[in-house]
Amino acid sequence: MHVYPFSAVVGSDDLALALSLCAVSPSIGGVLVRGEKGTAKSTTVRAQAALLPQVTEVTGCRFACDPAAPDPACPDGPHPGGAAAQTRPARLVELPVGATEDRVTGSLHLQKALSAGTAEYEPGLLARAHRGVLYVDEVNLLHDHLVDLLLDAAAMGRCSVERDGVSVSHAARFVLVGTMNPEEGELRPQLLDRFGLTVEVAAPRDPQVRAEIVRRRLAFDADPDAFVARWADAEAALTRRLAQARDRLPQVRLDDDALVAIAEVCAAFDVDGMRADLVTAKTAVAHAAWVGRDEVTREDIAVAARLALPHRRRRNPFDEPGMDESLLDELLGEQPPEPDPDGPDDSGPDDSGPDGPGAGEATPGRDDRGQGSGAATSVAAPAEPYRTRLFTADRTGRGAAGRRSRARTTVGRTVGERRGDTGPIHLPATIRATATHPCVVPVAGTTETTHGWQVRRKVVEGREANLVLLCVDASGSMAARQRMTQVKTAILSLLLDAYRRRDTVGLVTFRGDRATLVLPPTNSVDVAATRLRELPAGGRTPLAEGLLEAAETIRRHRLREPDRRALLVVVTDGRATAGPDAVARSLAAADRLAAAGIDAVVVDSETGRFRMGLAARLAERLGAEHVPVGEVHADALTTVVRGRAA
Repeated sequence: MHVYPFSAVVGSDDLALALSLCAVSPSIGGVLVRGEKGTAKSTTVRAQAALLPQVTEVTGCRFACDPAAPDPACPDGPHPGGAAAQTRPARLVELPVGATEDRVTGSLHLQKALSAGTAEYEPGLLARAHRGVLYVDEVNLLHDHLVDLLLDAAAMGRCSVERDGVSVSHAARFVLVGTMNPEEGELRPQLLDRFGLTVEVAAPRDPQVRAEIVRRRLAFDADPDAFVARWADAEAALTRRLAQARDRLPQVRLDDDALVAIAEVCAAFDVDGMRADLVTAKTAVAHAAWVGRDEVTREDIAVAARLALPHRRRRNPFDEPGMDESLLDELLGEQPPEPDPDGPDDSGPDDSGPDGPGAGEATPGRDDRGQGSGAATSVAAPAEPYRTRLFTADRTGRGAAGRRSRARTTVGRTVGERRGDTGPIHLPATIRATATHPCVVPVAGTTETTHGWQVRRKVVEGREANLVLLCVDASGSMAARQRMTQVKTAILSLLLDAYRRRDTVGLVTFRGDRATLVLPPTNSVDVAATRLRELPAGGRTPLAEGLLEAAETIRRHRLREPDRRALLVVVTDGRATAGPDAVARSLAAADRLAAAGIDAVVVDSETGRFRMGLAARLAERLGAEHVPVGEVHADALTTVVRGRAA
């Protein structure tokens, strides 16, 4: 199998540098590569792994112990001095998104436990990745507890297993590389902080660069051998440079002045904790070794800060990662750019900002898509989000592990046993069933039979992630500024709750004479929040169209993910004013949703002393929970309960 040459990759300078620095110093903690689809993220990672120096290991050791410095706690050790050794290429181990915890960390060797009655540890992917590269594509789709486990191992350099009667610890030093498309969802800020470096990758816009990328790719596809041979010298030079940088790394000096400069930069950018300082220092040392210096300079610190700090400034889920380059230059004593001699333009306010036209002012003739609607619209900004009540789907599901509704999942507490060919083994139940009702199985190659095992699987109950589909009334009855601000704040808070519970989200809006699927189901609540902030209000209320669009969106999503249950959140005052028989058609659409068994919540946006109660009637037809918009807040529920009790 041919690997695309690393030196032939075009337009990924920051990515190539970050990968190289982590190869020089794996203790940096790995690289997170964020970028749009089709930007050669995976190609670059696989190509760089082929440049790593050869690995010399003790022959027969499943944990790749270095014969010059074997791990004294190696489960296959201790290894005597002068043990037989072998050399092999460094491994690139790929971790699939659907991997289980026992496959990642290792577990009890089931066959030997059942046949010989011995408890032997079977290594997982972390042991195989030791002294190599562990690559996780779509790391943002990996379950949180597995991401935590990977990052802990990468930071500590060891994997510890305490499960199934096995207590094992082994070395696990590897270069961790994760790639992700932000459109499919973000990592939590706490997990972002655990990655050493991060790189943003985008397709180049220069036509000449794009043409060169296509030219090289076509040449590789046409004749891989010739293409690889063409870049062989450059690849060999990079391999030598990596090896030399690794050898130089222990001799690089990081003096007190450099340490103080790193601390000043991290403090100025207001990052939490001390991990940023440590990673920046390690990266600066690695960069000095990479460029051939024996002492860390301010140039090394600047490069390290640009790779180590941007993602650590993302404190809230809807914050964008990034940093102020001019502030960094100022802190490190670099010359800032010359100011505009004419000074700022004071001729008038900037119409493009949040206070310009469209930010709360009436804008006649504009709808969701910028088309004329014939009615005035307004855009209200939401306030700060808050902690919401927990809304869940009824009954027990069987979707992917998450944090919302009760379900049979792979993560949680064991509540029973079952027969089957897949899922975690329930060892006590297996032993108990075999002791009472052993099965008879034939011995291969003979006419004899023997007692076999009655294997039982765990039934695990936990929480699942749902599709939270927001169906939002954006008609004129919602356009009062204070009212729409309250509604948008509630929706933004629900999005924040969906982010924390690892849900998929979607957004349907209805106004004028139609409903629009503004955001198809996605894991990126950031995109949903952006669409919400830009959502205008005005026009009539096509409630029936909104409900029918929501029903169709859920139907299509069920075809793709039949096990992921939907929770429909309808935000409306219940009025229906668009088209003939608007009220009757709305109630008929509600009956259709109820008949489909879709769990729903109606957030009643009607405010004021005199209320019509139409949203409560809609909730009754949907078989949904009715929640006034002021009671979406978790603290508001406590106040209501206490007031009713009094």
